[in-house]
Amino acid sequence: LMVISQNGIDLIKSFEGCELKSYLCPAKVWTIGYGHTSGVKRGDEINQAQAERYLKADLIQFEKDVIKLVKVPINQNQFDALVSFAYNCGTRALSGSTLLRKLNAKDYAGAADEFERWNKGGGKVLPGLVRRRAAEKRLFLS
Repeated sequence: LMVISQNGIDLIKSFEGCELKSYLCPAKVWTIGYGHTSGVKRGDEINQAQAERYLKADLIQFEKDVIKLVKVPINQNQFDALVSFAYNCGTRALSGSTLLRKLNAKDYAGAADEFERWNKGGGKVLPGLVRRRAAEKRLFLS
């Protein structure tokens, strides 16, 4: 059973950043820590250790989702890139994506090219998402 590597965790952390006070993300969802959203309310505060625990716990579900959705062999870097993508965009986005359809058809290069299409938040192209998708694509291809 595959699990995300430290390399993958570091990529997620570098793009999510860590906020110890709750905030509204561009999609208007209350968020805390490294992008944790479940049960988060305005005014919530956590410490660094809790942020790490939330991330570890949240990643378990996304690892399971990627394992369930991907029907072809993938390497550790591809797995890490897909978990990062699912963590950021959601499992539903991945499950209905052309990225996944191409990957499961063993079109690895075509799947890699799909990452860059997922660069919008609230209907606008966000520079942070452009950078994140480029990093995920690079990781996926390495």
